[in-house]
Amino acid sequence: MHRARTCLALLLLAVAPSCAFAGNGPFGIDHRLHYDNSGIWKRSHQNVLLYGTILTVGTSALALGGDDPLGDTMWRTVDAMVATSLTTTVMKHAFRRERPRDTDNPNRWFKSGHADSFPSGEVALMSAAVTPFIATYADEHPMVYALALLPAYDAVARMKVRGHWQSDVLVGAAVGTTIGLWSARRSDSPIILGWLPGGFRVGFIHRFK
Repeated sequence: MHRARTCLALLLLAVAPSCAFAGNGPFGIDHRLHYDNSGIWKRSHQNVLLYGTILTVGTSALALGGDDPLGDTMWRTVDAMVATSLTTTVMKHAFRRERPRDTDNPNRWFKSGHADSFPSGEVALMSAAVTPFIATYADEHPMVYALALLPAYDAVARMKVRGHWQSDVLVGAAVGTTIGLWSARRSDSPIILGWLPGGFRVGFIHRFK
């Protein structure tokens, strides 16, 4: 739980400047930021981070296999990312909140099926991707905590392009961190790895040595 609080604290520090004004929404902090789709906030950079993370985790899990300690963490990260994606998809369909690019009112919930702002699936996925590594390696390698900056960046970037409200990214981070910790702390082997043929435990690198 200490590591979960650390991850969320880093995210809160990054989001705090955008929460400085009174607003609305479930936490009373939601308001639209000045639109900025340039520089480091550019939407294309967000996509590179998201899909690059998915590709890195997926290929590393296959390459290392579940018998390798780092590979086991990769497969637990795969579990966390898949479970987080399913969870946030269900939540989006349930709450149907309009995005700040479509309205300046953060209290528009239960609208059309295209309203899917709450929670942020991308921030949740990035949080789920880094949490198993922090939970597993932070004691020996404290620099691993720096990975929490990835979902923090994504949270601010998503608000800058008016893809999400403040509460969207905070709840997304909480969902991803919680599921990431659950996956990292499970005593059993990674779930998805257990569904695959036994050869995936070895990993492609070790198999062809």
